[in-house]
Formats: sequence, C-alpha cells, structure tokens
Amino acid sequence: MKQLFFALLFAVVSIGLNAKDDKYIAPQDVQVGDILKIGYPDAPRYKHINFPRPNFIIKRGGIANYKGLPGNKVVVTSVEEKMDGTLVVKIKKVDGGRFFGSHWEVSADLQSALETGELSGI
Repeated sequence: MKQLFFALLFAVVSIGLNAKDDKYIAPQDVQVGDILKIGYPDAPRYKHINFPRPNFIIKRGGIANYKGLPGNKVVVTSVEEKMDGTLVVKIKKVDGGRFFGSHWEVSADLQSALETGELSGI
C-alpha cells in the first residue's frame, strides 16, 4: 500500500513540475493592447527595457528611482520587428502615469526582457 501511495505521489509531483507556466508569453504572441508586468532585473539596472538614464530623468523634472518599477502593469502601444529579427515594443503605464514622473513611454527588446524576467505576463 505504501509503494502505491509513493508511486502515485511521485507521478502527481512530476506532472506538476512539468506543467507549463501560465504567465509565460511567447514574444510572437504579443500584440498592441496586451498588458504586461514589470519584474525585477537580473543586474542592478534594467538591460532590456530602455529606461532613460538618471540625468535625462532629472533634466525633465523627474525622480530617478528605479526601485518602484517592479510590479507596475504596462500596456503595449506598438510592436516593431527590426531588420535583425528582434521585436521592439513600446510600453506605457496602465494607470496613465509617467515613468519616474517624466516619461510617458519607453521601449524594450521583447524577447530578451521576457527571458530575463524584466517583463512578464499577468
């Protein structure tokens, strides 16, 4: 009886580990109007979301605080495929606010941002 229980438990756990993550989005499936969420960067700064440098944020009257970005929901406003095949999206905040109080819209390398977790599905 114990062996049957452990075999059944092993089967359920292995199926659960191999299940597809519901939040994964394929880059080719992203369209204008899709909502994504900003995640935490792997490095100290965001590499694949093209946020402006702190001096440009300050010149436009904003506050260069990158700590408040994770968890923000953003909407895709445009999708463009470059000559080398990379998908570049422009995103803006869902709540209508500005990034850092100074920029309405930023761009991102979609595939790289999804792979590193800088952007994710909701």
